[in-house]
Amino acid sequence: METAALQAYLVDDEPLAIERLSRLLTKCEKLQIAGSATDPAKALEFLNDDSTPAVDVLFLDIQMPGMNGFELLSRLAVQPFVIFTTAYDQYALRAFEVNSIDYLLKPIEPEQLERALAKLGRVRPIDKPGWQQHPDLEAMLKEMAQSLLGRHTAYPRRIASRVGERISFLELEAVTHFAARDKLTYAVVDGREHCVDQAIADLERRLDPAKFVRIHRAILLNIDWVQEANVSSDGKVFVALKDARRSKLPVARDRVRFVKERMEF
Repeated sequence: METAALQAYLVDDEPLAIERLSRLLTKCEKLQIAGSATDPAKALEFLNDDSTPAVDVLFLDIQMPGMNGFELLSRLAVQPFVIFTTAYDQYALRAFEVNSIDYLLKPIEPEQLERALAKLGRVRPIDKPGWQQHPDLEAMLKEMAQSLLGRHTAYPRRIASRVGERISFLELEAVTHFAARDKLTYAVVDGREHCVDQAIADLERRLDPAKFVRIHRAILLNIDWVQEANVSSDGKVFVALKDARRSKLPVARDRVRFVKERMEF
C-alpha cells in the first residue's frame, strides 16, 4: 500500500524565501504543499481551521515582524512536526537545549533540505519530537517568544556606502528609507540615493525593528521620518515622509495590517 504524501505548510515573511523553498519541495514526490503564508497571522488562521486538511510538517521562519515563529507555535491548537528556517545560526534553537529540532539555515540549499526530508521519511507515522511532547509546551513557547522579542541587541548606528573606491558612512537616523531596484539597494538621505552592499531582507534583520519597518518587499522604512499616512479611494495605503520632497511611499497590500498596527493608525 502506497504511503500518502506528507502535507507541508510554509511560513516566512520573505516572499522570495517562500518561492525558493516551494521550488525545492516540488521536486519531492512524497510531499505536497498544502499552503503558504508571508503573514504569520494568516498562517495561524489556516492552521487552526478545522475545515482545512491536517498539516504534517510546518516549515517555519523564526524572526518575523508582528509574530515570531515561537509565538505562532504557542497559539496552535495542534502541533505539527516543525522544521525551522532561519538566517541565524541556531541562536534561538540552542535555548531549547535539545537535539531533536530540525532547522534549515538560509539560504536553504538542496542538500540541507534533503537531509531534513530524509529524517521525516524515517519517522512515519510522524512522531512528535521530545520537546513537542512536553506538558508545558505552550508556556515554554511563550517564554521563548518573549525572550526573542526582549533580546537586547547592539544595533548599528551607521551604514557604509561604496562608490568605486570611495566608502562613505551614513548616519542611520538620517536615512528615510531603503529601496531595492534593479538588483541594487539604496539608502535614501535628503532625497539622494546611496548604494549599499546589503539586501533589503538582510537590512531588516540587522537594523533596529523599533525604527525600521518593512512596508513593501522593496522598501524598508525609517518610521521616525513618517509625516502622515494616506488611504486612497481604492484602498491603497501610502506614507508621506518629512523629508524636503515630501516623498510618498507605497505600502504593500499584504503589509497594510501590520503597518497600521505598528504605526498605530
